Amino acid sequence: MLNLRQDTDGFIHMSRHFPRGMTIAITFTDGSRGEFSGSRLNGLYDRALAAYRRGNNLDAKGFDRAPQKIHRRNAVGLVPVSPDMGG
Repeated sequence: MLNLRQDTDGFIHMSRHFPRGMTIAITFTDGSRGEFSGSRLNGLYDRALAAYRRGNNLDAKGFDRAPQKIHRRNAVGLVPVSPDMGG
């Protein structure tokens, strides 16, 4: 089991997918603790990544196709979580 701690802004640090069947325990800033499956956190990561790309006008692969230079920006490191997102 992996143990993560929510930061004061309501995020966990996650830069990649976890194994689907893994159990991840998160300690929230209010002191409560929740358990998430790897597949649930992977879904939250994918949503955070999609929101990041939408907010920065990037395509599905993380490219900005408008300017002359193409820069790959396909990473998010922070995923928002709350105790009611368990599952």
